[in-house]
Amino acid sequence: MLDLVLGGVRSGKSQFAEKRLQLCKEPRGYLATASNSFHRDDPEFSQRIAMHRQRRPSDWLVLEEPLQLATAITQCNANSLLVDCVGVWLTNLLLTNDRHLLEREILSFMEVCSATEKELVVVSSEVGFGVLPAGELSRDFVDQLGLLNQRLAERADSVWLSIAGIVQQIK
Repeated sequence: MLDLVLGGVRSGKSQFAEKRLQLCKEPRGYLATASNSFHRDDPEFSQRIAMHRQRRPSDWLVLEEPLQLATAITQCNANSLLVDCVGVWLTNLLLTNDRHLLEREILSFMEVCSATEKELVVVSSEVGFGVLPAGELSRDFVDQLGLLNQRLAERADSVWLSIAGIVQQIK
């Protein structure tokens, strides 16, 4: 099973995904793509990480993996896994400035999403409602994430969209 939860910043997508995971088989896991070690120079981002950590149930297995998402999903000993967030993961990969790593990790992630026996709830940012960004890296991010979201939605059993805390199933 693959559920995809899309939404903008502070749209309620992560909270909804956490509720979806509560309906899945135990043991449950939380795979965070943001980590303080990877984002240590950004105090505001560290506060966001802390907020997410406080919200998680204590019985969930927690992994923080900023780059090798497919490997982390495969190695996690959970029957159900929340992946939060594909947009942060893609940012991490783009910032390595290694196109081969980016392509390899996206391909591996898509393969794992299709092949795993785990129940997956995947959170991603929806960036398609905004204007075309001015900078090259920002445009690359928007393009890459839009295409990745399309590929995930195609494979997903259900797709949800969160706007202003209101969630609608769109697939």
